[in-house]
Amino acid sequence: MSDDSIANEDQFGLSRRRFLGVAAGTAAAGALAGPVLWQQPARAGAAVPEQLHLQFGSDAATQMTVSWATSTAVANPMLRLGTPAGGYGSTVPAITRTYLDHATGIEVFTHHVPLDKLHPATEYVYEVLHDGADPVTGTFETGPRGRAPFRFTSFGDQGTGDTTYTVSGPFGAYVVDQVEAKKPLLHLLNGDLAYGNLQHNPAAAWNAFFNNNMRSARNRPWMPAAGNHENELGNGPQGFASYLTRFWLPDNGIPEFSGNWYAFTAGSVRFVVLQNDDVCFQDAGNFYIRGYSAGAQQRWLEATLAQARADRGIDWIVVCMHQLLLSSSTGNGSDLGIREEFGPLFDRYGVDLVLAGHDHDYERTHPVRGVDADSPTLRPSVVATGTDVVDTSKGTVHMVLGGGGTDIPTNTYGGGVDGAPPVAKVITGRTATSVQPEVATWSAVRDPSWPFGFALIDVDPGSEPGGTTALHVTYFHTSPGSGSQPQPFESFTLTRPRNDG
Repeated sequence: MSDDSIANEDQFGLSRRRFLGVAAGTAAAGALAGPVLWQQPARAGAAVPEQLHLQFGSDAATQMTVSWATSTAVANPMLRLGTPAGGYGSTVPAITRTYLDHATGIEVFTHHVPLDKLHPATEYVYEVLHDGADPVTGTFETGPRGRAPFRFTSFGDQGTGDTTYTVSGPFGAYVVDQVEAKKPLLHLLNGDLAYGNLQHNPAAAWNAFFNNNMRSARNRPWMPAAGNHENELGNGPQGFASYLTRFWLPDNGIPEFSGNWYAFTAGSVRFVVLQNDDVCFQDAGNFYIRGYSAGAQQRWLEATLAQARADRGIDWIVVCMHQLLLSSSTGNGSDLGIREEFGPLFDRYGVDLVLAGHDHDYERTHPVRGVDADSPTLRPSVVATGTDVVDTSKGTVHMVLGGGGTDIPTNTYGGGVDGAPPVAKVITGRTATSVQPEVATWSAVRDPSWPFGFALIDVDPGSEPGGTTALHVTYFHTSPGSGSQPQPFESFTLTRPRNDG
C-alpha cells in the first residue's frame, strides 16, 4: 500500500460530510457531558487513553474498529493510521459514546473509530490520542479475502483477572498472554465478560476487564457474545448498555437490537454471534428477558444461516454464544429453550461448530443432527462417534469453553463413573425445579482434571475446488502464570467438503 492511498480519507470510507459530522458529534458529546464520577486515582493533565481494543466489521478483510475509553470527556479524540513501512498517513476523528452506570452514577466515556476500505491480509499500525495526552499505540492485521489459512481462539467466562472483583480469579489474567502468544487473527469471547452485574461498581469492573485484555485486544479483535452477566439492572432495556457502549459491533440491520447479535466473515468462515437470554429458559441475569426480541433474533438467524450456506465462498459456519444447548456439567447444564429455538436452525442449515461458555469447564460433543424420537428434552441425535476426525457436514459439534478464568469452576459432571453413561440436566423452565435429567449420549470428551483453558482453531481451506477443508482444533489448559506455556489437553480435526464444488 502506498503512502498516498493511506492518506486518502476515502481509504476508510469517510467522506468529507461524514468527517465533519463525526467531529461535530464528538464535540457535542464533550459539551453535553454531565458530572464525572470515575473511581480512579487523579491524573495530572488530560485523561490518558486506556482499555484499547479492536473489533472486526462484518467483512474482516476490509473493516476494523479501534475503540478505547477515557476517565473524563476529552477534546478531539482521534486515531492515526498507517503501515509499518510507510508510517502514519491518515488521521481519523473518533465517535464518542457514553452511558451513565445505573448502580453508581458513573458516566463512562468511550471512543470508536470504524475503518472501512482497508486492504485484506494487511498489517497496520495505529495510535489513539486526544488534546493534551500522549498517544497509545497498537497494531492489527485485516482478515484474508477468500479461502486462506488463519487461526482463531475462543473461551468464555473470563472475569477481570483481578481477585478484588467478585468471581474473578488470576487465570483470567494468565490466559490473556497465553492466547496472545498464539497470535490468532481473532479471539471469540463466549459471554460473561466482566461479570459487571455482580459488582458494587460495574463500571470499574468493565474498566479492569478491558485493561487486562488490552495487551492482546489492542493487536487483534476480541469478538464478544453477551451472556447473562452482561445483563445489568437499570442499564438499558435488556441491561446491555455497558456492553453495547463499550463495543462497536457489526450491524445486524435491526436498530432496536443493534449489537445484541451479529455476524462477520473472515476468509471462508462465517461467524455468527448470538444472544441466548432471548431464548433460554434459565433466569440467571439481573432481570428476566426471555423473549425480548419477539422472534426477531430467530428470523435474523435463519436468514443469516441460509445466506451463508448458499454462498459458494463460505465453507464453515461457526456459532459463538453463551448459554448451552448441550452440557453435562452439574453447574448449569443444557437449556431446552435454546434447543427449541436455535437447534432446528442449526440442523437445517448445517452449522459446523458451536462455541459456548456458561459452564466453567471443557466438554466436546459428538456431531449431532435432529432429535431422538419421543425425547421430552429434545435430545439431539448422535450421527457419528469417532472423536479424532469428524465430518461436520453430517452433524454439528458443540464445545463448552467456559474456563476463561472465573474462580467458580464447574468441571464436575453427571454420571460417567465406572462405565456408567454421562448424565445431563436440562433446564425446562424459569424456576429452579424446572429441570429434567437425560442420558448424555452426545457427550464425547469431558475434562474433570482442570477447569481453565481455551481452544485454538486453525483453518485449512484445502487446495482444490470441491475438495475437503478442515478445522484443526486444540484445546489447551491455561497454565499458572502469564509467562507459562499452555498445555494441550486434546486435538482433533473437523472436515467438510468445500462449498465451491
